[in-house]
Amino acid sequence: MDRHTLRSHVFDKTGIKVDVDDPIFALVALNEAVLAETVERQLALLDAATQALAAQARAAGGLPELPPGSLASLADQAAPTAGFTPREWRLLGAAAIVSIASALLVLGGAALLYKL
Repeated sequence: MDRHTLRSHVFDKTGIKVDVDDPIFALVALNEAVLAETVERQLALLDAATQALAAQARAAGGLPELPPGSLASLADQAAPTAGFTPREWRLLGAAAIVSIASALLVLGGAALLYKL
């Protein structure tokens, strides 16, 4: 956003007239620089975590071997399967049991608190 647009925005929101040479714009520029650096750092951490997770999934047999940096092509290579494998059915069953147990625990806690 350029200074004139920011100046108009500040005036519209607060009614305060700010000059384009006001030091507040230095803070805005500093904020943008810090934000850009933080976003780059977070993206690098996210990419590293994604690579580590993909390596663990490949080691567990869940992903095919791919050259480094080609995780984007993974979605293109994934073929839809006709149905669930027995392992996936077991995992779905376990997830359903955990979900039901969690729901019952929450409802039981709510009922207990309601009685108090």
